[in-house]
Amino acid sequence: MPVKILFQDEARFGRISDQRRCWAPRIQRPEVARQVVREFLYALAAVDPLHGDMAALVMPWVDTEVMSIFLAHTAELFSDTFCLMFLDGAGWHTAKGLRIPPTMKLLWLPPYSPELNPTEHIWEYLRENHFGNTYFDSLDAVEGCLCTSLHHLAEQPDLVKSMTCFDWINTLCMTAN
Repeated sequence: MPVKILFQDEARFGRISDQRRCWAPRIQRPEVARQVVREFLYALAAVDPLHGDMAALVMPWVDTEVMSIFLAHTAELFSDTFCLMFLDGAGWHTAKGLRIPPTMKLLWLPPYSPELNPTEHIWEYLRENHFGNTYFDSLDAVEGCLCTSLHHLAEQPDLVKSMTCFDWINTLCMTAN
């Protein structure tokens, strides 16, 4: 059975505006709507930096049960491979009640090292290209934008690979062959 290397992370998206720099005609000053509504959703994603494959779910919260659902979803999506999944040290990643599929092994990244997790670049891309300077009327609108954005990324493995395939990951995989 082939092995797939995955990096997993989760991020919160909501109705608090994310104001970003933007282009505007020289004489005009751009106007951007702003809101502070404390409603959020969570996106969970696992990325294969070598091939640009990804699995993602949007959920109303994150806990051990949601993480178990995500692991089952990822294992089903990549059912023809054994998955080595790297994660950070969030409480629900190490909880005793976490159900890990038999075709998956979890490995932990060093603490306080988000720069080692390529999935962080997925969140940066979404915030910059799909959420920046956007006003959402409802949490359903946030969910629609998030689902559409993640689906758009999943259909573009070359883009995902270009954002997530760090040099050290390539080196690691070359030495494993």
